Amino acid sequence: MASPKIGHTLAKVLGIKLNYRNPQGADALSRGESLYSVSSADSFLEEEPTSWEWIKSVTPNGQGLLRWGYNLFPFTHWIGHYNLQWLYGDLVAGITVGCVVVPQSMAYAKLAELAPQFGLYSSFMGVLIYWFFATSKDITIGPVAVMSTITGNVVNKAHKTNPDIPPNVIASALAIVAGAIICFIGLIRLGRIVDFISLAAISAFMTGSAINIAVGQVPALMGITGFSNRESTYKVVINILKHLGRSERDAAMGLTALFFLYLVRSLCNFGARRMPHRAKTFFFVSTLRTAFTILLYTMISWLVNRHHRSKKQQRFAILGMVPRGFKNAAVPTIDTNIIKIFASELPASIIVLLIEHIAIAKSFGRVNNYTIDPSQEMVAIGVTNLLGPFLGAYPATGSFSRTAIKSKAGVRTPFAGVITAIVVLLAIYALPAVFFYIPNSVLSAVIIHAVGDLITPPNTIYQFWRVNPIEVIIFFAGVFVTIFSSIENGIYTTICISVAVLLFRVLFAQGRFVGKVKVHSVIGDHLIDDNGKFRDKSFDPQDPDKAARNIFLPFEHCDGSNPQIEPQSPYPGIFIYRFSEGYNYPNANRYLDHMVATIFKQTRRTDTQSFPRLGGESKKLTDKQDRPWNDPGPRRGRIQEHSDKPTLKAIILDFSSVNNVDITSVQHLIDVRNQLDRYASPDKVDWHLACINNRWTKRALASAGFGFPTPASDGHVMERWKPIFSVADIGGQDSAAAAAEYREQEREMKRQRTQDVEGREPSRDGDTVGQDESASSGSNEYVQHIADSKAYGVGVSSRVVVVHGLNRPLFHIDLTSALQSAIANVERRGEDEAKGVGTLAP
Repeated sequence: MASPKIGHTLAKVLGIKLNYRNPQGADALSRGESLYSVSSADSFLEEEPTSWEWIKSVTPNGQGLLRWGYNLFPFTHWIGHYNLQWLYGDLVAGITVGCVVVPQSMAYAKLAELAPQFGLYSSFMGVLIYWFFATSKDITIGPVAVMSTITGNVVNKAHKTNPDIPPNVIASALAIVAGAIICFIGLIRLGRIVDFISLAAISAFMTGSAINIAVGQVPALMGITGFSNRESTYKVVINILKHLGRSERDAAMGLTALFFLYLVRSLCNFGARRMPHRAKTFFFVSTLRTAFTILLYTMISWLVNRHHRSKKQQRFAILGMVPRGFKNAAVPTIDTNIIKIFASELPASIIVLLIEHIAIAKSFGRVNNYTIDPSQEMVAIGVTNLLGPFLGAYPATGSFSRTAIKSKAGVRTPFAGVITAIVVLLAIYALPAVFFYIPNSVLSAVIIHAVGDLITPPNTIYQFWRVNPIEVIIFFAGVFVTIFSSIENGIYTTICISVAVLLFRVLFAQGRFVGKVKVHSVIGDHLIDDNGKFRDKSFDPQDPDKAARNIFLPFEHCDGSNPQIEPQSPYPGIFIYRFSEGYNYPNANRYLDHMVATIFKQTRRTDTQSFPRLGGESKKLTDKQDRPWNDPGPRRGRIQEHSDKPTLKAIILDFSSVNNVDITSVQHLIDVRNQLDRYASPDKVDWHLACINNRWTKRALASAGFGFPTPASDGHVMERWKPIFSVADIGGQDSAAAAAEYREQEREMKRQRTQDVEGREPSRDGDTVGQDESASSGSNEYVQHIADSKAYGVGVSSRVVVVHGLNRPLFHIDLTSALQSAIANVERRGEDEAKGVGTLAP
């Protein structure tokens, strides 16, 4: 008891009004008439949420921490159920991906301006670590083209400013810093932040990056040198055209390899369509085309260059020496000087690591019917990039091409990554001598072929246009910026434009006035007769499933409804306004300005000859000078007539699209309420709020005085008001309890009948009649017992309770109940005025 007293005393000293805007006083319910007094209904007073309740909801408890730790290692959820069938699928998928990742990773290492072995290190650590933290069975983590390109840009920049720092040290430091940030975001479970990046932005980033990378690999494909392939895409294209005549023998190897890759894929796709029963065979042949191509051209290169191993004697550029084992394993070096080198590229690196991985994981999760946890996937990416550099790895994330291969190969669990790691490990220790003769132009062909699948096809762009043309503009803006500037700028452009469009939609949200339309459901087969007229022979007004009901449509038909339907005004002086994009401080003014302007246009003042004056008093209009400057009134000598327009009685706000409100938006509502009260003076405007979905929103609105009738301005007794509440049936013949009891009684009756039939013996007529009468008597008693049942007996009233609290009678469950309440109170007020009752005179 001491604590509340101290609180009240402190509030009094500080001038805090604890009952601020509580027109009904301290009592939860003000008057007897405002109580819902039906004998079959239970009273319900809705309690407001408290700050302590919110703190408890966001503060992890012991059970929550245990669940967090359990979910941190998802492999523990399924490893106990592992079986031979899963192992077979993982073996096939793991080996298949391993055959693809080995050549791809060495090619991507060249993109990162690193030696080829660093690509193998990154692949090994990615697939080995990921399965511990994975929530996706399909994802394969390793080097990818876009991230390798960004890493290569960082390495080139560091080489110019700090040539004494080895490239692999820069790349490893970038991986650790980016991985630490991503891991932290995942650990605090903020993985949903990636949802701010739209599909259009992701598609633009992927398409622009693919074009950038493919064009950058053309010089190596053709053996052209003498200019940088790291410049903007359009500059690289210009330089390629300028130096095209300097192509070397590399072009013969690279172009034929690229043609062979596409040829094998086309033939396999064609064969799979023509021979569906051999589709699996064609799939594996198509999947392994990269490994076949590398082996074939490596053999050709060995035959050509086996006697020309020195760089000057080589007939075309080859990969060169690849050390066996993990020669670059060491503790990564990180200091402020190294971090400063890539600080400007760090945001783009984090975005690339996230959006490529999360987008791929979500896509394949939906295809294969499972759900990923974005926060846990961030932990997986972060840990992979934190531990990988200890073996020499550079930044790695999910690969689209290898993930698609893994999914189609029939992977069963994330454990397939361990199989892939074994394949990569064998390549690191057993195949370095073979890697020596791999032609660089063939690696470029592999890169171009891989990134070609990342380009968004025209049909997809057309579908984007059908869905939202604005996002197609965002898409092309991102692609063009990537081509004419850089990948990083393309990423920033698409994200910024997407966020700007989102804010624009919120800021310029357009609310709608809605009207009432009576509809009923019909069977489509009976909707139109042979003459093209409406007909429905099956329609029965007594059928509750087909009975007429009211819906609410915008007057402008902006929702695409039939323009032949004319929504009716709910009631003279009553308006229903629907918010469309939430209701918060950016759009509150726009909503309410539109609402007030429309109300002023369609109504008239209650007292057209009364205007407030300075000091708060009102005066009858005797001079034009008493009017406000923005309402000059009719010309001199003319009388302003608005008798055809109703006065403002009530406003119904549809909050179905609103989840949260803020101080600014609520204050705007208060200001508009006061403005319209002055407009309707001496009457008051009733505010009915429907479809509020959030308890905190109810609390905010109730604290501003909404949810109960507006009190009289003179402080005297409030006029009588007529509450209408929505009630729900929780008992009676339609309840779940009645249904269960009915099924039980049915079984009992069936058992009784069976016993009666089995108990009969064919004998004299008297005996048989006696038995029949006995059975009939027993059945009748049982039927009477059912009739007397509390759950569904005839004449038993259902138990009903109110849906919303009695203490907030003007918060309604839907627009229908809000309109019923508004009309009832307006009509009640008119009746009281006619009888001379209402607000007491001073």
